[in-house]
Amino acid sequence: MILYDLSCPDDHRFESWFRNSGAVEKLIKAGQVVCPVCGSKKVQKAPMAPMIGKTGIAKSSDDAPHAKSENTELTAAMEKAAAAFTELRNVIEKNFDNVGDKFPEEARRIHYGEAKKRGIYGDATPKETEALREEGIEVYAIPWNKRSNAN
Repeated sequence: MILYDLSCPDDHRFESWFRNSGAVEKLIKAGQVVCPVCGSKKVQKAPMAPMIGKTGIAKSSDDAPHAKSENTELTAAMEKAAAAFTELRNVIEKNFDNVGDKFPEEARRIHYGEAKKRGIYGDATPKETEALREEGIEVYAIPWNKRSNAN
């Protein structure tokens, strides 16, 4: 797994993990990486500061196994998080109605009693999401990429 700093045209900076350096390029080109703030798919890798070790400090032979252990733990944690996110998505898709880009309108209709109360999911811009919250409508924004076998 490799961590990249990313940014969108609105200069929102965020991080994301990828399987390898080839995967990040492929997913960005396919529009599968979105800005969690504004939803833009025009994402690019942001400049990153290189990791530079301290000079003048001799590394012991014990450092390598420790670093490998941390990397293994990180990989395991990332795989566990990815599995949990996939499980969440599966539960939502199975139990909620997908209302697509009509989400803000349908959430309001349910909230104000104009439509049957039920769980829904769909698409909303950050501005629409904030407006719903200001009206007292409980919504959760989940970064949701289309399913892909690319990563």
